[in-house]
Amino acid sequence: MSNETAAVDRQETSRSGDQKKRNGFTLVELMVVIFILGLLTTIVVINVLPSQDRAMVEKARADIATLGQALEMYRLDNLSYPGSGDGLQALVAAPTSLPTTARYRQGGYIKKLPDDPWGRPYQYANPGRQGPGFDLYSLGADGAPGGEDDNADIYAE
Repeated sequence: MSNETAAVDRQETSRSGDQKKRNGFTLVELMVVIFILGLLTTIVVINVLPSQDRAMVEKARADIATLGQALEMYRLDNLSYPGSGDGLQALVAAPTSLPTTARYRQGGYIKKLPDDPWGRPYQYANPGRQGPGFDLYSLGADGAPGGEDDNADIYAE
């Protein structure tokens, strides 16, 4: 019996030793997991980055539409658009060039001037390129006049 007991003890010791070896991951298993994570990350990046560019262009269009409405309210109250010298700042505080501030809306027409999605101020010109009225636009992703695709200037419609 003692020989049998010793043999059983050796088998149990050898099994527990095997279990200790099986508890960790092998280098190959870790490399496979890292490779799969890399593939998934690449797929996500390829699909998300173009969406971000489109979202920035759409945000610029929405900001320009909001500023355009504020400029129209300014014109209705003050009978003309702000001059190029006053710029969009005239929507936040009454400009000094305004003949009378009695018609200027208390608190301004917007609370704060937004920057375009690329961190630059929106451009304003009065008179505009096409005669009376104003031009309100963003220079796009490149920050330079002209351009194509995401770098194209974004004008009020």
